[in-house]
Amino acid sequence: MNESQSVDRRERVLLVGVSLKKRIRARALGDSDSAVGRDSLDELQELAESAGAFVAGSVLQLRDSLDPATLVGRGKLEEIGAEANLRRVPLVIVDHDLTPVQLRNMERGIGCRVIDRTQLILDIFAVHAHTREGQLQVELAQLNYLLPRLAGGSEDLSRLGGGIGTRGPGEQKLETDRRRIRHRIAKIQAAIETVRRQRANRRRARQSVPLGMIAFVGYTNAGKSTLFNALTGSEVLTSDRMFATLDPTIRAIQLPSRRRVLLSDTVGFIRDLPPGLIAAFRATLEEVQEAALIVNVTDISNPHHAEQDIQVLKVLSDLGVADRPRLQVLNKIDRLGKEELKALTGASDRGPVMTLTSALTGAGLPDLIARIDNTVEVDPLVRLKLRMPASDGRNLSLVKARGRVLRSEFSDGHFFVEAELPQSTARQLQQFVLD
Repeated sequence: MNESQSVDRRERVLLVGVSLKKRIRARALGDSDSAVGRDSLDELQELAESAGAFVAGSVLQLRDSLDPATLVGRGKLEEIGAEANLRRVPLVIVDHDLTPVQLRNMERGIGCRVIDRTQLILDIFAVHAHTREGQLQVELAQLNYLLPRLAGGSEDLSRLGGGIGTRGPGEQKLETDRRRIRHRIAKIQAAIETVRRQRANRRRARQSVPLGMIAFVGYTNAGKSTLFNALTGSEVLTSDRMFATLDPTIRAIQLPSRRRVLLSDTVGFIRDLPPGLIAAFRATLEEVQEAALIVNVTDISNPHHAEQDIQVLKVLSDLGVADRPRLQVLNKIDRLGKEELKALTGASDRGPVMTLTSALTGAGLPDLIARIDNTVEVDPLVRLKLRMPASDGRNLSLVKARGRVLRSEFSDGHFFVEAELPQSTARQLQQFVLD
């Protein structure tokens, strides 16, 4: 069978968007209600495709208020059911968080399986969690999400077969009753607490030799991993799919000042990120909380980048790091036209904390490294005059490797050196310092 005749085996889904008219007008003056609601559905489609779905169609409803029983109202529920039957979809994904009552009523009214936005995100996280730590955190979030939805016993649990919204390490536990699930949650929380202590011990070990942590944050699919790879020479997975990076990666680089810092590639943020997910991934997000500098990466080619940045700042505020030193990086400038790039270049000249980059082509990366070097305050540079024996090759090599030699003279078996060095290195050479 050739490629054109191959069967698309992705799960067919129907998307349902529900937007409140008052909220939409507050968000986007001048845009039509349907246009703003469609933007939200477009993001849901990206999420669904990241989970491996084929989007067969979508339905958007504008309401003055949400129906507490069915979210969309009985009449709209029948319309969605007819659309799902027409398009032969076994799964409907709703761009809203559903209460247990709404979930049950929608499934009965539509006649097929229904999941909400949070469950879809949890499913994507389950697919992309490769480390034991990541799998534990996903399982904890899944069980906390499912616990209040176990009312109805076997009817609810009978849904948990295969397909999008049911995958992940927590799947095998879903046949248990509430008591056993709570026991499993307590066990996972204890395991994650152990991970947190191990991370704290590693951080203390790193802090014994001052290494500033630089955390890359941003909206999902902003290009953080590609930028991280370009700066560190790593091979972290990069993908156009949302949440391709879940497990954090840390790499050391040397700055132009010869100081060494750690770069951390973190999970991407997203609009209305479920609070339970932030709580479950606390051990991972602590890398952001410990960062000396936060690099906020923006996909400047995305027409909704301003709103995405607002969502990122909201998550940073929830983590208690909104006031941390921060650099703004406008990434993917290779996708902009000449006039757009010219306008941005003028704006960046007026804003010293804004850097234009293309992780794909390498444009702007030297400028980004220089700005990180000028901004990070860990292990500051000091200027020293040193008198060192010519026979002390170890410490002479240390000066050249860790610092920048400004002047060097040889006299009477000694090197007289003036150099800029990180403070931690200067302490190691204190015996050679001239007043």
